[in-house]
Amino acid sequence: MSFFDLFLQSLPSFLKGMGVTLQMTFFALLIAIVLGMLICFLRISSLKFLNIIATVYVDIIRGTPLLAQAFFLYFGLTAALGFQISNKNAGIIVLALNAGAYLSEIFRSGINAVNHGQMEAARSLGLPYGKAMSKVILPQAIRIVIPSIMNQFIITLKDTTIISVIGAPELIKAANVVSARTFRSFEVYAMIAILYFIVIFTLTKISTYIERRLAIGKGKR
Repeated sequence: MSFFDLFLQSLPSFLKGMGVTLQMTFFALLIAIVLGMLICFLRISSLKFLNIIATVYVDIIRGTPLLAQAFFLYFGLTAALGFQISNKNAGIIVLALNAGAYLSEIFRSGINAVNHGQMEAARSLGLPYGKAMSKVILPQAIRIVIPSIMNQFIITLKDTTIISVIGAPELIKAANVVSARTFRSFEVYAMIAILYFIVIFTLTKISTYIERRLAIGKGKR
């Protein structure tokens, strides 16, 4: 069987695995954006105990490998608490917790990048802190961090390969099955590398386009 024939025969399995990979990435990033924003607000809060909670979370996530986090959640925590969770849902949770820590720092840097005088001006106009943050600061901060969010999407997409260790039916898992069935590991993983390259290259170009458009829009102001 030629390389092309093997690719056509394996393509349905690969596309199904890629679909699961993109689905996991999308839902994980949605959760991570909400979580990251929450952690960001805790870190900039004037209440010290909230700062400590957020800092501990970020330090633990950033200080431990994603693989260890996946094993801890899927095998350790479920056994300790006596409940079951599907490997796909476990993968989404692990990816979300991991990306959330990094996104919180991205959001925090975006807020810090907004001129502090804008908050002072909003407060001098009588806006309470919460409304000034939501109406004045956050819209500008989000605009600043959109390219970084797109970059985190790409990173999370790559991180799904690690989640294959807990059996999530993503692209690498599909490749392992095809490789075990055909005994043609070199060709199979070369195909997977090509598929990942196409998807990530496309996302990178989209990210670059968005960043360029935002830069043009900023220049018009």
